[in-house]
Amino acid sequence: MSDYRSIITEVDGGVGILTLNRAQRHNAFDEELIAEITAGLRELASAPQVRIVVLSSTGKSFCAGADLNWMKRAAAYTPEENLRDAIGLAELLSTLNELPKPTIARVQGPAYGGGVGLIAACDIAIGTYDALFALSEVKLGIVPAVISPYVLAAIGERYCRRYMLTAERFSAAEAYRIGLLHELVPGEEQLDDAIAELVDTLLANGPQAQAECKALIRVVAGQPIDAETIEETAQRITRVRASEEGREGLAAFLEKRPPNWLAD
Repeated sequence: MSDYRSIITEVDGGVGILTLNRAQRHNAFDEELIAEITAGLRELASAPQVRIVVLSSTGKSFCAGADLNWMKRAAAYTPEENLRDAIGLAELLSTLNELPKPTIARVQGPAYGGGVGLIAACDIAIGTYDALFALSEVKLGIVPAVISPYVLAAIGERYCRRYMLTAERFSAAEAYRIGLLHELVPGEEQLDDAIAELVDTLLANGPQAQAECKALIRVVAGQPIDAETIEETAQRITRVRASEEGREGLAAFLEKRPPNWLAD
């Protein structure tokens, strides 16, 4: 893995781990961290030995949103410079959302603003009981525009109306209730145990099928069940069933043996 200043990347048994490593700044975003997370995700996506990507953080906070020093600099930016920064964050979230491999957010502490966007863009999110969350942008007179598609998909329009407008903090229990987190655990030891169990479950499945599932969800989500959607889904299962992995999976099931991806 490449060397970075603000993140750590490593591979362990088919799992790529990308860790935000600005604990002294509560893993808050600046230009460097955004660029490095994007590059690190792309590196893990292209690594053939990586089957799953875990997004984690050092320190007490998962991600505190925008770094104060970065915001001070941004206050003097031209519209063109502000747009460049916004596009950088948009590319990060798009890269994470569209990663062809399953992604897990390991949420060990507070996540505010863009940190909530990171969690929402992951496929699965597990957090500790004491994690806190906020969509705090309106307190600063701005809006959570770039993260909004991912947060809206995660918690729905109704809860976005409340939490984007109030900017109030909400608990891990509330994050679980509204769909931002899939699972809650007492502490970091249990967090790692839960992720390890989830990793084992994910590794048992066809990697190409998982990539196809992610693409399928992006295409079908929010679409009406009309003739075009029916045709699209029928074409996808036809193609995947005839693929090398699809044939292997069905053969392994019928022959009562493990599929070949379990031997990798």
